[in-house]
Amino acid sequence: MEEVKLLGTWASAFSYRVLWALKLKGVQYEYVEEDLFNKSELLLRCNPVHKKIPVLIHGGKPIAESAVILEYIEEIWPQNPLLPQDPYERTLARFWIKFGEDKFPIFYKFFHSVGEEQVKATKEAKELLKVIEEHGLGEKKYFGGDNIGLTDIAYGWIACWLGVLAEAAGVQLLDAESFPKLQAWADRFKEVPLIKDNLPDPDQMLNYFKLRREQLVASATS
Repeated sequence: MEEVKLLGTWASAFSYRVLWALKLKGVQYEYVEEDLFNKSELLLRCNPVHKKIPVLIHGGKPIAESAVILEYIEEIWPQNPLLPQDPYERTLARFWIKFGEDKFPIFYKFFHSVGEEQVKATKEAKELLKVIEEHGLGEKKYFGGDNIGLTDIAYGWIACWLGVLAEAAGVQLLDAESFPKLQAWADRFKEVPLIKDNLPDPDQMLNYFKLRREQLVASATS
């Protein structure tokens, strides 16, 4: 069996996407924690273009960008499929994954902005959440139906990171009153055993992102 190695960092939702997919597939792998302020030679060699995590190394061959890695995992390890078998449903899954990738910078704006700009960014993030809830998730248990799939993994940061980011930034985004279906999905997602057992400590996350927020605000207002 070819060696599988994941380069990531504990606070990164993008790293956890890959980790969750490997766990759900039952793939054995070695995890390597990266220091993003002192990047390893291995990371720089494996991702010379973006110099970012996550990177999956399979049989000595590196694959970068979490959404691309998820597709690779699905193709290489077909057991426990995470994409629908129906071509149309599979295309829909890829559409919503790409939608989330394209809109992520808009989601993240509330975290690194202040004042009126943050108010506007928070409103835009809520509008995107409503689109995802109404048109992506709808009345389904998971994005692909009754079972967790690649789209759920791609949006897992909403379930497990968004609340922490919002609290660190002093705003409110996802709540049961405004987004009942999306909140129910988030709660359900976090109770999946392989997800629940593979999450960073929430207090550690909050402390980390509060500090990161302070640094961003200080930089923006200096």
